[in-house]
Amino acid sequence: MNYKIAGLHHIRSIASSALRNHEFYTKLLGLRLVKRTVNVDDPSAYHLYYGNQAGDPGSLLSVLCWENIGPGYTGTGMARDISFSVPADCLGSWIKRFRQFRIDFEHGYNSFGEEYLRSNDPDGLSFNLVTSGRKDTRLGWQHNDIPLSMAIKGLHSVSLAVKNTESTAQTLIDIFGYSLSRQHGDNSRFITDAVSNANIIDLVEIPNGPDGYVAGGTIHHVAFFVDSDESMHFFRGKILSTGLSITPKSDVAYFSSFYFREPGGILFELASGKPGLTIDESVEELGAKLMLPARLEHLRDKLVKQLPPLPR
Repeated sequence: MNYKIAGLHHIRSIASSALRNHEFYTKLLGLRLVKRTVNVDDPSAYHLYYGNQAGDPGSLLSVLCWENIGPGYTGTGMARDISFSVPADCLGSWIKRFRQFRIDFEHGYNSFGEEYLRSNDPDGLSFNLVTSGRKDTRLGWQHNDIPLSMAIKGLHSVSLAVKNTESTAQTLIDIFGYSLSRQHGDNSRFITDAVSNANIIDLVEIPNGPDGYVAGGTIHHVAFFVDSDESMHFFRGKILSTGLSITPKSDVAYFSSFYFREPGGILFELASGKPGLTIDESVEELGAKLMLPARLEHLRDKLVKQLPPLPR
């Protein structure tokens, strides 16, 4: 069987305020809060998922919210920014919106000819809104004042900062089945043809760049989508065969996963698509209530009092 990595599943970041993070991503950027739950290893912290209308794999930003955590900083051996896909010809509307909300931004074209707006979330995490020219049929979320004609459709790509492109590229090509699409100076773009969107990884080589520190405003890891248990175990075997270490299978409420660090030091996750975010909520009700795994349900009353209240 021809097993493939189906692009990105989610990107996980860290925030210092759940309320501020929620307001920024839902009210300003118009993403849908598709799941509110807690960090299973530290239930005192929210774990929020933002995405498109149905919270599809490839649209998800997963955020661990540790209240008042100190700032981190991005360096080599880390993912450095997230790019979201938006419809063609809508960046003018986003510029007006950013100006309306007094959000600093940069407008330009990236190394691969795509128009973008670059900005930072309240913790300093860098993100881009990108019009790539590639057909993207994913359905964005209809926000009160953000029409579908400018709504974020999902993840476009993620940029990784590395000291040496070769070792990370080898993982993407030899294990994950990506191929080098384009190269411009120290920037290299890798694409998988397994899916048509959320299928791009950009490597930025910074040979003498400082190491980063994972805390508030940084990306914790990058998760790749694997669509079956058989495929999960196939790729786990490939990773082990290279001499890299990888965790045992971990089952959370919404997907199963393995974690490993690629040779450049970046934490990668292989994440399944099942059972999915609708196992405990309908599509219509996604993100409406605090959802807890069964083993933490006895803490509900305590957590509801302890966690900062978030709007629906």
